[in-house]
Amino acid sequence: MPAHAEAKASIGPLPLPASLLHLRARDTAGWGVTVMVVMMTAAALSLAVRCNWAAWGAGQALLALAFLQWFVLLHETGHNTLFRTRVANLLIGHVASVFSLVPFFAWRRIHARHHKYTGWQDLDATTALLLPRQIALWEQGAINFAWASYLPLFSIIYRIQNFWNFFRVRKYLTRPGDRRALAINIVGMLVTYALLVGAVGVIQILTIVGPALLLSLAVQDIILLSQHTHMPTNLSGGAKVRCFQPIEQERFTRSLRVPDWLSRLIIGFDRHELHHMYVHVPGYDLHRIDYRPRNEVDWLTWLRGAKRLGGTVFLFGDSDQTGFRL
Repeated sequence: MPAHAEAKASIGPLPLPASLLHLRARDTAGWGVTVMVVMMTAAALSLAVRCNWAAWGAGQALLALAFLQWFVLLHETGHNTLFRTRVANLLIGHVASVFSLVPFFAWRRIHARHHKYTGWQDLDATTALLLPRQIALWEQGAINFAWASYLPLFSIIYRIQNFWNFFRVRKYLTRPGDRRALAINIVGMLVTYALLVGAVGVIQILTIVGPALLLSLAVQDIILLSQHTHMPTNLSGGAKVRCFQPIEQERFTRSLRVPDWLSRLIIGFDRHELHHMYVHVPGYDLHRIDYRPRNEVDWLTWLRGAKRLGGTVFLFGDSDQTGFRL
């Protein structure tokens, strides 16, 4: 196994998972977070529909944050860590999936596989697309331009290939009835969006939510790509391998350090190493873990360093190859 080239000294002793069993999902906390996101969305939409440019602009900024929050709710409900109650996780998960542009059933299955195979690039469905390969010139140009210009190409491809592409996703589904459930979920989502467009109109939707959605996806590009991209990993080569336990996954994961108030607003989504290490802990409780992971880095420091690399180098390489250190 390659040593993690970006590893730093951790702060504090490593807590044992058994010592954190009291940090479990709570319905009161889950509903509190959900109400916050709903209120943020309602306030943003009320501003975004106004004709006043200042109000509209403020609405777009708030709505971009709300879209990110809905994605985090999707993430939490997929783990059953937003609520203690399974039904509540399913209900809010499906609602969040509409705002996040991700079918909930596919999310639960593919994201669970991501946690199971973290550290094995070719077995993790979300990282297998970044296996080293020959990249066409036009593809290199598109990737490098999008990475340099902050166009959210990667968040869009991430959604399409990992959750909407039925023919790709179905090969990762092995339980009876999974493929049928995936098809129903995808069709149901498409019908929901079609009804919404029919009721509101394409131009109106683009005016009200278009810029906010684009901005939110651009921010999600930064967050999602920071978590595992350009870090040393392993290849199974088709062999049967041992999955890394959650507590072992720190070495394959990176966290962006943001101001505490922002971390609370995005429900701890920045604390990605802790999430992988203590996957049962809700995002709203990750700040209660007294441990700073080895790969946590200031978000602006990481962004400046990562953007100095070309898009293809950043996506398809790792720090052992490039010497990229933070």
